[in-house]
Amino acid sequence: MGIQLNPYLMSTDAKGQANFYVEALGGEIITLKTYGETPGTPEAIKDKVMHLAVKVAGGNILMMSDTLEQAPLNTTISLALTYDSEDEAKEVYAKLGEGGEFKHPFEKQVWGEYYGDLVDKYGVTWMVTAP
Repeated sequence: MGIQLNPYLMSTDAKGQANFYVEALGGEIITLKTYGETPGTPEAIKDKVMHLAVKVAGGNILMMSDTLEQAPLNTTISLALTYDSEDEAKEVYAKLGEGGEFKHPFEKQVWGEYYGDLVDKYGVTWMVTAP
């Protein structure tokens, strides 16, 4: 059996964030389980997401859940997307950046590839590249 590595994001709005990624990247939510599906769950968290999986274009799986912590989340990881087409990469870069902050514009770099990075409206850093 091979090994698969999947990013797992903790969110304050996993459903909304997942729908944003489906719109920006293409794909679908393939798993959605709430805490309310577990007997005895307190009413205050019954609608919170316990586990969610998004299958994005290309077959990659992005996993998520709502955090039950009160402290703000701190993400120190970047997610990298590599596309075969400059146009496709540029489109995804623009969609992911809606409501967020573009850090480096998507443009041809000195090493010969197209690259841009951004922080989306959920605080996740994305690096987008194409040949």
